[in-house]
Amino acid sequence: MHYNKVICVGRNYAAHAAELNNPVPSEPILFMKPATALVPFEEPINLTNLGDNVHYEIELAVLLGKTIKNADAVTASNAIDGIGLALDLTLRDVQQTLKDKGLPWEIAKGFDGSCPISAFVPVDNLNLAKLHFSLEINGQLRQQGHSANMLTPIVELIEYASRHFTLCAGDILITGTPAGVGPLQPGDTLKANFMNGLLAVETKVI
Repeated sequence: MHYNKVICVGRNYAAHAAELNNPVPSEPILFMKPATALVPFEEPINLTNLGDNVHYEIELAVLLGKTIKNADAVTASNAIDGIGLALDLTLRDVQQTLKDKGLPWEIAKGFDGSCPISAFVPVDNLNLAKLHFSLEINGQLRQQGHSANMLTPIVELIEYASRHFTLCAGDILITGTPAGVGPLQPGDTLKANFMNGLLAVETKVI
């Protein structure tokens, strides 16, 4: 399937909002990455020209297989084609500077290669309320997430997003990151795991 835009959800885990000293939102915070942000997860992350404060954020990714608008829960659920893992790479200094000025911060989130994406596994036998995933860097556990801890669950996120813009077949929804984000360093090895090895991917930072 050809991938299109990436719909991203900010602060969907309360602990992550707290670690960045951000308030917990009362409704989903949405922003987008263009299709050019997508690269294979296994492709090395090249920090050249990105600055020295590029943060990793591991997230569950939802691939949509149908085009929907103003979806109800059943339609939203039926539109899910697969679940995978994504890194929401963030130029944290750039983002903070833009936020302080009250300006949009897409350039801190949507730059080329800012969304490494794994393959997707079929959703058929998965309970969307019981999805767990993790990220290790250099053998140390850095992030651990569970869909039960999302402020807004996956199907409700799809419903909400579809009320604001048409979601197309091939769009990807990344659903927020748990606590534990931080900067990447050249030489880092990242290993992401979904559902105890149902999906496992890794990459290096250069």
